[in-house]
Amino acid sequence: MELAFSIIILIMSVVIHEVAHGYAANWLGDKTAEYEGRLTLNPLKHLDPVGSVVVPLISYTLGGFIIGWAKPVPFNPYNLTKKPWGLPAQAGEAIVAAAGPISNLLLAVFFGFLVRFSPVGFLPDSFISISISIVLINIVLAVFNLIPIPPLDGSKILFSFLPFQSKARVFLESYGLIFVFIFIFFLWDVISPIVVQLFTLITGLS
Repeated sequence: MELAFSIIILIMSVVIHEVAHGYAANWLGDKTAEYEGRLTLNPLKHLDPVGSVVVPLISYTLGGFIIGWAKPVPFNPYNLTKKPWGLPAQAGEAIVAAAGPISNLLLAVFFGFLVRFSPVGFLPDSFISISISIVLINIVLAVFNLIPIPPLDGSKILFSFLPFQSKARVFLESYGLIFVFIFIFFLWDVISPIVVQLFTLITGLS
């Protein structure tokens, strides 16, 4: 039952993550996601069989944590014509990429503050338990996606500001998924303390 709830929370969190990408691109002038029907919270429009089902089951079984992803929302960087706050043109791709992790952090903060500041007994224990899972899963998603390995968002943020990176980008994007799996199963301990610290900071729980 706990695994089932965790996977449901993960699915809805990655859906919100991808929709945030789409709305950010739409705001900056690219309507690709809108035309392809991806600006919706309907999970069926976003689920990836491997990233949304297989990887979460494997990561939970082998590592005790839930991680995964949805189908990336498509966007055309050449259509990102709006330049908010006077930022350079290449910042558009970084803004679209950052929108996903930011949406997960906002979810974590919202439910974390409910846990932290609600009077004792005001909310049912079941709601508190689900909220804690939402906070933890969304922190993991935000931190994980900010790792600068393709196809994760961190790589898009990094590449959008790096000059002369086309060959390196093509190479990393060709083998990025392999590097992601290596990181998940062998290097996760490097960033897990960040997840724990953020969880404690937001919820006040240790």
